[in-house]
Amino acid sequence: MYKENIKEVESVITNYFEGIFNGNVAKLKACFHGNVFIYGDIKGAEYLKSVKEYLDGVENRQSPKELNESFQMKIIGIDIIGKIAMAKLRVPMLGYNYYDYLSLAKIDSNWKIVNKIFTHIE
Repeated sequence: MYKENIKEVESVITNYFEGIFNGNVAKLKACFHGNVFIYGDIKGAEYLKSVKEYLDGVENRQSPKELNESFQMKIIGIDIIGKIAMAKLRVPMLGYNYYDYLSLAKIDSNWKIVNKIFTHIE
């Protein structure tokens, strides 16, 4: 069961990375539960948005791909216990060095991001 779950969680994260990098909002939206808030800080400024506000922001900006950035996003670690998981990610893009922590849950047989916190490190 663990091997199946890790592959499914990695697949969600791959879609998350591709959605962010390519500006593919439909792919990115499919990764999230509909009732998610994203919290973080960017250069010390607090960031709090609903998943809808977050997706609107992704849709209305130039994607890293459009800006000819190289894809450097990676999974640092994943921890799965039963139907919950935690993923630590490095997401460098748009001139920022982001680190994300994603909480995921298996809901109706599908893994979904249920929480996202992030920070930018110089």
